[in-house]
Amino acid sequence: MDNETPPAEAPVRSVFSSLPPAAPPPPTPLPALRAPRPTATSAFWRLATLFSLLVNVLLLVVLGVAGLLIFQIKRQVAQPLIGGLYDSFVQMDAASILTTVHVDDTIQVNDTIQVNDTITVNDTLPVLFNLPLDTITQVTLTDDTPIPNTTVMLNGLPVPTDITLPAGTPLNIHLALVVPVSQTIPVVLRVPVTLQVPVSLDVPVSLDVPVNIPLSETELHAPFTNLAALLRPYHTFLEQTPNSWGELFFPR
Repeated sequence: MDNETPPAEAPVRSVFSSLPPAAPPPPTPLPALRAPRPTATSAFWRLATLFSLLVNVLLLVVLGVAGLLIFQIKRQVAQPLIGGLYDSFVQMDAASILTTVHVDDTIQVNDTIQVNDTITVNDTLPVLFNLPLDTITQVTLTDDTPIPNTTVMLNGLPVPTDITLPAGTPLNIHLALVVPVSQTIPVVLRVPVTLQVPVSLDVPVSLDVPVNIPLSETELHAPFTNLAALLRPYHTFLEQTPNSWGELFFPR
């Protein structure tokens, strides 16, 4: 049970009494609370607090504006510039020079040609020469041949007479003469040819030459890769940094 103070009982009024009971004394009023008087120290701290709050608010505003400017500079200046240069150097290293070169010149040719072939000769060959004959042969008379005023040895005595050699008589004779030959002979030959032919001439050249030169196979490969390597850390850093306050506080 709670220890409560019992209420004070009212004095019993006698019905025989003609005077009313005495009233209780009035409560004593409490002294009024007075606010402490402001001092110079409290006013200074109030002013310093307000100034600090104002400075913090200004710093937050400046930080917000600077962040917006930094994000805008990154999106519109730094990232297009660095990223564009990096991508351009990478693409230039992977590119090729495609063009057509017109060549109009004269080439000096000095060489020796080895020829191994077979030539077919189909022609007529004129034959003109003198054929000397000096031989002993036998001829046969085709007709009766008279020999007038000849001498025939008869019984060891020379007898002048006229004789006739009958046809078909064989005669041993000594031929010594020069026979002129003039004749055209047809010639059909296959002549093998093996020779070395020296060649010295000027050859005119006029043509279009297609050209495809990959830049990665030229001396430009090293400068392009070096420039791309220099820009790669900045390009990676810009790709990883946020583009707005939302990406900063709520990264993907």
